[in-house]
Amino acid sequence: MAEALLIIDMLNDFVQPGAPLEVPETRSIIKAIQKRVAAARAAQRPVIYICDAHTPDDPEFSRMGWPPHAVRGTAGAQVISELAPGETDPVIEKTGYSGFHQTGLEGLLQSLKIDHLTLTGCVTNICVLYTAYDAVIRGYDVSVPRDCVANLAADDGAFALKQMSEVLGVKVE
Repeated sequence: MAEALLIIDMLNDFVQPGAPLEVPETRSIIKAIQKRVAAARAAQRPVIYICDAHTPDDPEFSRMGWPPHAVRGTAGAQVISELAPGETDPVIEKTGYSGFHQTGLEGLLQSLKIDHLTLTGCVTNICVLYTAYDAVIRGYDVSVPRDCVANLAADDGAFALKQMSEVLGVKVE
């Protein structure tokens, strides 16, 4: 089985205190993700970064009522320094919730002959959940380590993990 580790939206605009769309719980998962990254690199498995990259007038901002965040080219759209991509780590930009929607992720995974994805990052019930769904319907085996995902609200995160496990067949560790 060829596995890749996905780091989803661990960006300054979600992680840093006072950030426009701060998810405070993200700071508590950094060390666990760092361990996963180190293990993946030691095993020569790909580490792939999936990152929001919005335009300043992205319709998501008005539709969802969220402040502008992760605007392409800004410091807020950069991966936090503690998890910065290595020189050869792919960075996939997305404008929606799923890492697969209108991105090059699927082509990259196919070229690397990946069949298993481990998803980490934020937010559990939004970008992690929708990336998991799209991965499963494309035939990938998916796992999600509980200590490597962050929620805006605990009940939303628990619901998402239950959906991933019981409905999608994701291995929630």
